[in-house]
Amino acid sequence: MTRTDKGLLIQELKEKFENASYFYVTDASSLSVEKINKLRRICFEKGVEVKTIKNTLAIKAMDEQADTKNFKGIFEAFKGQSTVLFSNDGKLPAVIIRDFRGKDAKPVLKAAYIDSDVFFGDDQLEILTKLKTKNELIGDVIMLLQSPAKNVISALKSGGSTIAGLLKTLEERG
Repeated sequence: MTRTDKGLLIQELKEKFENASYFYVTDASSLSVEKINKLRRICFEKGVEVKTIKNTLAIKAMDEQADTKNFKGIFEAFKGQSTVLFSNDGKLPAVIIRDFRGKDAKPVLKAAYIDSDVFFGDDQLEILTKLKTKNELIGDVIMLLQSPAKNVISALKSGGSTIAGLLKTLEERG
C-alpha cells in the first residue's frame, strides 16, 4: 500500500470514527472464510458495517479526536487482528455477535464504543445486549409521563360519576 493510499484510507476511517456513535472492536481471526462471510452477510442485512482494519491505521484515524470523543480509551483494544463493526444502534452488534457465536467463542468482543463510553472485554457482551435503544428509551419516558396523567383523568372520571350519583341521590331524598 502506497503512502497516498494509506493517507486516503486514514481519511476515510477518520470520517467513519468521527461520525460513529457506536462501534465494536472484535477478534474474528480464527474463523473460517465461510464463517466470516456469513457474519458479514448477517451484518449487511441488519445495517451493520464490518471493516477489518490495521490497528495502526485505526489509531491514526482516531488520534485527532482522541480527547474530545474519548477514543484514547479504546486504543488498547487495537492489538492483534481487529475487525470493527460500525452501527447506528448501540446494542445491535452485541446481539449479532451473541447470536452468531452460538457454541463458538468467536468472534471475541475486545471493546465497544458506545456514545463515548468504552466497554472492555468479552464479559461485557451480555450487558451490551441489554442496552436500550434510543427509541425504547423515548417510549419508556412517554409511558412514565402518561401514567400520572391517566391516573388523574381516571380518578376525575370515577370521582365525577360518584359525585353526580351522590348529588342525584341527595336530590331525590330531599
